Amino acid sequence: MDNTIFEKEALEVIKENYDSIFSAEKKVADFVLQNPQKAVDSNVSELAKQSGVSDATVVRMCHHIGYTGYYQFRIALSRELGRKQYATSSRLQNKDEVGKVFHDYAEAMIAIGERIDVDVMWKCVNLLKTCRQAHLMAVGNTCPLTQYMGFRLGRLGIKSTYNVAAEYFLNHVNLADPDDILIAISQSGTSRQVVQGMELGKEKGLKIIAITAFAQSPVAALADYVLLSAGKEEPFNYYKGYAHLNETAVIDALLNFVMNEELIKNKQADKPEIILSEYKM
Repeated sequence: MDNTIFEKEALEVIKENYDSIFSAEKKVADFVLQNPQKAVDSNVSELAKQSGVSDATVVRMCHHIGYTGYYQFRIALSRELGRKQYATSSRLQNKDEVGKVFHDYAEAMIAIGERIDVDVMWKCVNLLKTCRQAHLMAVGNTCPLTQYMGFRLGRLGIKSTYNVAAEYFLNHVNLADPDDILIAISQSGTSRQVVQGMELGKEKGLKIIAITAFAQSPVAALADYVLLSAGKEEPFNYYKGYAHLNETAVIDALLNFVMNEELIKNKQADKPEIILSEYKM
């Protein structure tokens, strides 16, 4: 891809290439041109549904106008729509502004709790308590969440696998036993390698838990159980997309219900902490 495309406004790129794209792709282009904010707030599946086309058509439209895929186009459009906002906004350096940030965090947590399907949560808890091993998958800046969750599961006496490299977690899934489970973490719900891992898990007959912010996404569609990490729809902001406070909260809530003192004791799961305690003051 020619990186100079980011020097142009995304809407202008669509207009410049409009006559050269296919008729189905023009449906996507028309929707984006008429509803740029709705488009940037939608993942690929949501945009496809709103445009009356398939997910693949959305991706092809992005390819044909010069982007590597929908996510890259979405970033460009988000930057364009947010440019004026960031140019004019300023944060007051006072206690109220700091307090507001934490208040917003608290409201987000409450909203997620109200949206979580309680029956699904308990089914996920039971799967973790009874599985032989849990295979955790995430890519990019979401990978640390699998490391965090894997460490916590170990302290609870539950075996797990996780790795930052897709080759490794695909290996784990491929070698999984029938009584293993798969946990996919993807805020966008569109991470290709996570989707591929889930497809492989389906072939192996594994039960799959997904933690994602988007109910209408490829990751959610492939999962047996979905724990949503967004309490409400919010404008897309790719800078905030690097933050995973919501996903971490969902993981912590799930592990809170999984905790079993008897299992921890029987498996001596807290023994490493005792060994390492001599290194803490």
